[in-house]
Amino acid sequence: MSSKVYANAEEALEGLTDNMTLLVGGFGLCGIPENCIAALVKKGVKNLTCVSNNAGVDDFGLGLLLQTKQIKKMISSYVGENATFESQYLSGDLEVELVPQGTLAERMRAGGAGIAAFFTPTGAGTLVAEGKETREFNGRPYVLEQAITGDFALVKAYKGDKFGNLIFRKTARNFNPMAATAGKITVAEVEELVEVGELDPDQVHTPGVFVQRIFQGTRYEKRIEKLTLKEEHL
Repeated sequence: MSSKVYANAEEALEGLTDNMTLLVGGFGLCGIPENCIAALVKKGVKNLTCVSNNAGVDDFGLGLLLQTKQIKKMISSYVGENATFESQYLSGDLEVELVPQGTLAERMRAGGAGIAAFFTPTGAGTLVAEGKETREFNGRPYVLEQAITGDFALVKAYKGDKFGNLIFRKTARNFNPMAATAGKITVAEVEELVEVGELDPDQVHTPGVFVQRIFQGTRYEKRIEKLTLKEEHL
């Protein structure tokens, strides 16, 4: 079996070219593949379609790729923290597909499971349902949503082994497990890379069968979007 272990993000992203669709894990700035995003900026690939819960903030996360105008389309749920996103959308430089958060997660999960499409009540009777098939089940309208897959999936885990088994830490788990299953090539960056057999099988969140490439990240800023401190009362 060939090794899945790569030295760094640059090597792990070999073959990622212009016009590809990327699935990117994370929620806000939590659990995002920081090393992969930085490598994409250096790589200079353009006209990317990025599927992610949001687009980070202006100067961090996927916001870095928006700054360099490497993203042509965002498929996401929430975009409220990124002024660059807003300005590019309003100027027509960025195509946007807004998807309800649960629907986005399920579209990726379905893609990874080989399910072509599914019906959901979310969005029925709203703009979300426009142009989509709607059926009634048990007296309630359901909207047909298509699965999402990508050329590459970029995820970040707390710990992984050399076969690609992944463990996520607390809320950093978020969209990462779904994204990991739906990429033709899944690249996982981890804080700690261990030998096969060192992980407790009962604690593995994503089996290594879904991961084609893995590397240990070198630096994680783990920035907080909004820092709120409680006033100390004496």
